[in-house]
Amino acid sequence: MKFKRIFRILLNIIFWCFTAGIAALAVMILVYGNDLPDYKKLATYAPPVATRLYASDGSLLIEYAEERRVFIDYNDMPPQLVNAFIAGEDQNFWTHPGIDVQGITRALVNNTMRMFGFNTNFSGASTITQQVAKNFFLTSERSLSRKIKEAILALRLERTFSKQHILTLYLNQIFLGARAYGVGSAALMYFNKPVSELTLSECAFLASLPKAPNDRDRAVERRNYILRRMVQEGYITQAQADVASAEELNINSGFTAQMEQDFQYFAEDVRRQLLNSLGRETLYNQGLYIKTTIVPELQRAAAAALNKELDNYNQGRTQKLQGAIIAMNPHTGRIVAMTGGRSFAESSFNRATQAMRQIGSTIKPFVYLAALERGFSPEYLILDAPIVGWRENNTLWKPENYDKKFLGDVPLRLALETSRNVPAVRMVEQIGVENAIGVAQRFGIYPPEMPNVNLSLALGSGETTLLRLVQGYSAFVNGGYVIQPKLVDYIEDRYGRVLDGTESEMIEWNDELLPPERVVTDEALSDPQSLYQIVSILQGAVERGTGKQARVPGHTIAGKTGTTNDVKDIWFVGFSKNLIAGVYLGYDTPKPLGKGAGSHMAARVFADFMNVALANETNQPFSVPDGMQFVRVNRRSGASAADDPSGTIITEAFKSGQKPNPAPKQRAAQNSAVVGGIF
Repeated sequence: MKFKRIFRILLNIIFWCFTAGIAALAVMILVYGNDLPDYKKLATYAPPVATRLYASDGSLLIEYAEERRVFIDYNDMPPQLVNAFIAGEDQNFWTHPGIDVQGITRALVNNTMRMFGFNTNFSGASTITQQVAKNFFLTSERSLSRKIKEAILALRLERTFSKQHILTLYLNQIFLGARAYGVGSAALMYFNKPVSELTLSECAFLASLPKAPNDRDRAVERRNYILRRMVQEGYITQAQADVASAEELNINSGFTAQMEQDFQYFAEDVRRQLLNSLGRETLYNQGLYIKTTIVPELQRAAAAALNKELDNYNQGRTQKLQGAIIAMNPHTGRIVAMTGGRSFAESSFNRATQAMRQIGSTIKPFVYLAALERGFSPEYLILDAPIVGWRENNTLWKPENYDKKFLGDVPLRLALETSRNVPAVRMVEQIGVENAIGVAQRFGIYPPEMPNVNLSLALGSGETTLLRLVQGYSAFVNGGYVIQPKLVDYIEDRYGRVLDGTESEMIEWNDELLPPERVVTDEALSDPQSLYQIVSILQGAVERGTGKQARVPGHTIAGKTGTTNDVKDIWFVGFSKNLIAGVYLGYDTPKPLGKGAGSHMAARVFADFMNVALANETNQPFSVPDGMQFVRVNRRSGASAADDPSGTIITEAFKSGQKPNPAPKQRAAQNSAVVGGIF
């Protein structure tokens, strides 16, 4: 009788406790459940995803992201990766309704025993579903109210979504260290491979990271714990676990550097441009696929050529010489190589695109193009003799040649091939300063509006960037058209749609390595015959003039050296038919480079690069426009080879109506006037 009474009392207690529990649960749902976030939006989950930058050959260069994440669909996840996370985080995931009563009980027992001195581990009771609720909608605040909200959201998530969808959310959102969010990004960051290629050992390592994402010291110990749990849950055999635990963990610490040093200047220029055009949110969080123009083997060759010259010069010096190199397709504007300095780690300042420097003698082809456009012949004689007492405004000019010598009458071609200063001054005086500078402005070297137009600008005292200089020179070989430099071929969003304003497909070469046909949308900057004459003269500058260091055996090359006063800045810009490259060398704070330095250093960098770039290509001479006439002439006098056969004989390109000079004896007999005058 007494036993029945006690039993009845216990039943009442249980009943009222259960009733109280239900009531408490109802109150909690009423209090905490009404203002919870809208979890249904997770049905169309589109997380922030890293934007990835690729080279022209499809190799990955870098990721742009505030949170590195690569979205992986559940069907693309290896089963062992899923099983590893379930074994380590939520063994009852497939059966519980969102909260795990058994797990809560186990955690209470273990933690209570731990508090009383028993040798048990502290354990949590949060399910994967609860972690999804917290990671997407709640903070990490340690409070009863947050845990209640988390449990309510977990129950609702389980009623709304499949287990597979919840796992997809979890495995793409969870933080796994090294700024990696989700298993897709973590697989790349730690092992430089997609999740489909992960080994069992690597899967277990990733599954061990949620507890301590940044603890590398216990990586092997934690991986082995996950393997033991997978055996206990029946996901793998003990033999499989033994093999996996014996596997060395080759965690890829180098991948966090993102890419080779050689590509960083280029990638940073792309980032700056896209940040301006697309905005931060789109660039960093929308998972863009960016196909760039860079060609890896050419980029490495450019960086190697530049650093070789800089390292040779910088030995034993405290202040380091800097430099830059850009290579571009002159027909399409696609930049295939760009290096903006010795080391991006030392300085992110890009001397190829950001450094404004005086361009020196690289201005001369534009000055002489102005003369050729006005009918001057490449063999037109200019007086190379001292200029005394010539003033421009308050400036007294007494120009000198680099060799301190004067040659008398010299053909225009010879003056440009050997970059003589005095003939250039006399030519500017004849055609007018505004006309000489106007060509440089037309080709984009100088800006359209320039105050204080004067002779010094026509002789290279104006400043520009290496990129603008290469862009201007490209018009010599592409038919005289303005080409906008291109860093990016196209951009796709995460769904494979090409973004507005980008091309939907890359421009490819054909089998003969000829440039694609250009769609002409503007007028040429100059006439084809004058442009060809300049190209021919610049070819001579490389073959027998100041640019001999830039020669590439077996290939037709044209180009021009450039040196500023006191050898503070040195340049070389040169091109084959389908590739143009420019080199700049100088100190960041301009100062003379010293004895023995000169533009031959920049020409050497160009040659080292082009020897690699053209190694597997067939030589292609420059295209000749209609109407040109070719005559063999004496290089020194400009007379026909028949009239003056002594010395060096070259082939000259004349326009219709132009012809070689009279022989020197004939000129003396005719008592011809000195061309250019004495002033």
